Amino acid sequence: MTRLSFLDLVPVVEGGSVGRALANAADLAAHAEALGFHRYWVAEHHGMSGIASAATAVVIAHVGQATRAIRIGAGGIMLPNHAPLVIAEQFGTLDALFPGRIDLGLGRAPGSDQRVARALRRTLDSDPNDFPRDVLELQAYFAGEGPIRATPGAGASPEMWILGSSLFGAQLAAALGLPFAFASHFAPDALDMALHLYRRDFRPSATLAQPHAMAGFNVFAAETDAEAELLASSQQQAFVALRTGNPRQLPPPVEGYRDSLGDQGRAILDHVLQCSAVGSPATVARGLAAFVERTGVDEVMVASAIYDHEARKRSLAITAGVFEELKLAA
Repeated sequence: MTRLSFLDLVPVVEGGSVGRALANAADLAAHAEALGFHRYWVAEHHGMSGIASAATAVVIAHVGQATRAIRIGAGGIMLPNHAPLVIAEQFGTLDALFPGRIDLGLGRAPGSDQRVARALRRTLDSDPNDFPRDVLELQAYFAGEGPIRATPGAGASPEMWILGSSLFGAQLAAALGLPFAFASHFAPDALDMALHLYRRDFRPSATLAQPHAMAGFNVFAAETDAEAELLASSQQQAFVALRTGNPRQLPPPVEGYRDSLGDQGRAILDHVLQCSAVGSPATVARGLAAFVERTGVDEVMVASAIYDHEARKRSLAITAGVFEELKLAA
């Protein structure tokens, strides 16, 4: 049975603050838990004024205090930015605070540029292709077999995932026998091939007996298609700004924004955000059902950035209700 989870980039809205974004994250996590979402993830980004989850482990602890049972974690930690020992200690601490609830999704993209890499005090000679070695080192710390004993860390059991937006992550997750999450909510091109390779090449491990795949999917839900299209315009604006090298805080929605871009701009958004459902409950139901049928994923990780917090909570409630109806109809 396919499960429903939620990815929150903890957006900082124009006219808002980091403090308000973090308060909203805790409220949204509790809301997702009440709605029956399986996981709530935040992701590591640096140097971006519109995202408040840079200190990812701290944010996870914050939302952990606001929830009781929902799985919480990172989707993900960009491992090239960190010594594996540091991540073992951070997530060993989280596992001790919230036992049986912590997820550790690992990505190999830096999530930053060279200026940020220098500010993070990582050597600029580090190679993202060292990622598989770093994952194995991190596993060794949790198993109590690292170069030194990680405390906290040794004996901890966060659920480790490999994340990806290309074929590399799928191949690594298959080789290590780990669950795999694909970032189709913003990088959809290799989705089908990545899932195929992961399932075909999967090697059972002590962690996982058979492949377990998740894929990202944008949902902007409201009572009507027109209202949902308006809500989605905030993320569309932020995405265009990011792709043109001008990242910004999440702007208010703009009526007719997509049409104002012209054919080329609309084509870019439609391509990059093709794994999306924007609309009324009926529209979202059709989009979610088609995505699950196409991918056969074990979990759908819903993503959305909506300027108004209450409208965002309403979107999540509609999504959860639609998903439950789809399960009952299956």
